[in-house]
Amino acid sequence: MKTVTLEVRAPSEAMPDFVQVWKSGKAQRSARIAFATPELLWKVLTAKRWELLKALCGAGPVSVREAARRVKRDVKAVHGDITVLLSAGILNKTENGRVEFPFEAVKVEFLLQAA
Repeated sequence: MKTVTLEVRAPSEAMPDFVQVWKSGKAQRSARIAFATPELLWKVLTAKRWELLKALCGAGPVSVREAARRVKRDVKAVHGDITVLLSAGILNKTENGRVEFPFEAVKVEFLLQAA
């Protein structure tokens, strides 16, 4: 099962892992998308966008209109959410203009520590 992990981790902490995977040239069954702060994660991953990801999880490429139909929302609003998720690297756009969430599972990971 292809899984994506959305995590809170500073870019400087994520870079060594990226370099290691890049040098190994090995394809992974899981991917990681890092956000610098929890606030940034929650700004990108709102409740409506989470609902959209759930609807697209494992669905393959769909049109924006189909994505809106699946979540029973306005096409214009869903288009805005898709634009944000594309910019964050969470969704992919296919050559024919459809959007795809190329994962079958999502894991959100972050650590809250005492100040």
